[in-house]
Amino acid sequence: MLKYAIIFAIISLIAGALGFTGVAAGSAGIAKILFGLFLLIAIVFIVLAALGVGAVRKAID
Repeated sequence: MLKYAIIFAIISLIAGALGFTGVAAGSAGIAKILFGLFLLIAIVFIVLAALGVGAVRKAID
C-alpha cells in the first residue's frame, strides 16, 4: 500500500510540473488516502504484536 502511495505521489509531482493540475490534485488525494490507510494498518499491527508478545511471556511463565 505504501508502494502505491509513493507511486501516486510521484505521478502528482510530475503532473503538477507539466501543468496538469486536475490530475495532480486527484493523484495527491489518492496518495494521502493510501498513506493514511498504511499508517492505520501499521499501528494496528504494532499493537497486535505488542499484545502477542505479552501473551507469549505469560504462557512461558
